[in-house]
Amino acid sequence: MAPSTSPAPKKAKVHRPSPAVAVMLSNAKPAKHQNVDPAETTGPKKLPWGEGERLQKVLAKAGVASRRVAEDMIDAGRIEVDGKIVKEQGLRIDPENAIVRVDGVRVVVRDEQVYLALNKPKGWQSTMSDEMGRPCVGDIVSERIAAGQRLFHVGRLDADTEGLLLLTNDGDLAHRLMHPSFEVSKTYLATVNGEINNRNVAKVLRDGVELDDGPAKVDKFQVLEVGQGKSLVKLVLHEGRKHIVRRLLAEVGYPVTALVRTHVGPVALGDQRPGALRVLGRDEIGKLYEAVSL
Repeated sequence: MAPSTSPAPKKAKVHRPSPAVAVMLSNAKPAKHQNVDPAETTGPKKLPWGEGERLQKVLAKAGVASRRVAEDMIDAGRIEVDGKIVKEQGLRIDPENAIVRVDGVRVVVRDEQVYLALNKPKGWQSTMSDEMGRPCVGDIVSERIAAGQRLFHVGRLDADTEGLLLLTNDGDLAHRLMHPSFEVSKTYLATVNGEINNRNVAKVLRDGVELDDGPAKVDKFQVLEVGQGKSLVKLVLHEGRKHIVRRLLAEVGYPVTALVRTHVGPVALGDQRPGALRVLGRDEIGKLYEAVSL
């Protein structure tokens, strides 16, 4: 007998989302807003032909990657412009106003913005000029100012304190870095008179000390070295009041004899010599933006 030729039962129809609205994901690290509504993944507002610059060119100029690699990053869904993932090659954007992120980290795309790290020498004023003729930060960047850059320092270090001082012309970033509500940490190394062998000192500083202008405390405190009547300590705090480190340590009985700021948020002083400037890297700038929610 010939085998039955009756047709096989039909499989149940499976509903699949339309390709036009499917969210394309990749194995690349997603930008912060990759899980947006599919209707919003069409990207930022397009500029008319001839205006702005192609996104891959902007990324290349910002030092993110070559144009070819930037195109691959766009295909992988790793680039975000103005809060939306870009999937279209050749998109033209306005570098003056666009907010661009790579893997969720904002990058600088405006040519005229400057971000510098200075190791301020001891004895120098944290000002751009000094009426008394004392050496100041402005002397170190005088050539840049003469060339038309309008730089200002982010916060201050007193004359007897050396270490990391940020300089920029990005007003939004500078304002947020200095505002106490964003709690950007600063790290200091202090040499003090007296050998700290009592763990209670760290507890007191972490719990808080009452100063003339209100209570203050450190986030972290560590004794690094002790000997010959002195101690080297490390402090991390987000306070920005004048002489705050010196006043805190004096209040617990260990006056400061030397003080260096080694970190501002994610930016480290490293092995910079006193008076030396360096341009911040793209990753450092991105982490500063992230620290202040820009």
